[in-house]
Amino acid sequence: MTVVVLGSANLDLVYDVERIPAPGETVLSLGFASFPGGKGNNQAVAAARAGSDTRFITALGRDENGDRLAAEARAAGITLLDRRTDAPTGTASIYVDRRGENSIVVNSGANAELTDLTAPEREAIAGADVLVLQLETPVPTVAEAVRVAKAAGTRVVLNAAPSTAVPLNVLRGVDVLVVNEHEAAELTGPGPDPMAALTGHGCAVIITLGGEGALVGVPGQAPVPVPAYTVNAVDTTGAGDTFVGAFAAALDGEGLEALVAATGFATAAAAISVQRKGAVPSIPTLEEVREFRDAR
Repeated sequence: MTVVVLGSANLDLVYDVERIPAPGETVLSLGFASFPGGKGNNQAVAAARAGSDTRFITALGRDENGDRLAAEARAAGITLLDRRTDAPTGTASIYVDRRGENSIVVNSGANAELTDLTAPEREAIAGADVLVLQLETPVPTVAEAVRVAKAAGTRVVLNAAPSTAVPLNVLRGVDVLVVNEHEAAELTGPGPDPMAALTGHGCAVIITLGGEGALVGVPGQAPVPVPAYTVNAVDTTGAGDTFVGAFAAALDGEGLEALVAATGFATAAAAISVQRKGAVPSIPTLEEVREFRDAR
């Protein structure tokens, strides 16, 4: 399985706090660490650790943070297609409370420079089994990547996060749309059934439900629930990205059954990740996911 991820890379600046501060409030940090992060980077690492041949298209600054992210991506087994820009490497300030919940502020930096696609990037997308996209990079580039993938027969997985307007031509080119409950509601607007509205675009849809698992839907069929695993969460940062990357690596075959199987695998990977600190450091290997599932 060859997976190409196009997306963001950030250095995560993680502060442990008793509680996430309210507006106007100052709290003291109980600890600090920095980790590789960014939705694209996290998803690429998750796909690679889940056993796929993974290539990552991203933009990094010509700075120390960019060098660190590039080195750690390659150490994770990723083939990196990184463009270097004069903008600083992206960063994210992350506050994690005692319940493992988080609040995040992202400075896009070099990620905003991921515009257009080079010939090698187009070639990588066209040669992949699966293309994974998110929305921390410019939407026109996401749309261009979808067009390249569809022309080549590459399956497209779009994680529509963070929430932003997604052009209809992009949605109609997606094979699998992955969103959480809030993102689903923002994409569809008011209505009783986001799943029906989203599958109405012709794509398969996975709505992640946190501790309740996930719901898998395809056009014209009843959605299938996939249960979550009961674990004690330490840090939920990157859990959704772990899910998406692991899902892409496990997506073997067509139809609802294959989607449910890949979702089950991804749910296990995410359950492992929330029991560890940091985004990239928390992402499990294929062997760890298999052992976790066998023990349940």
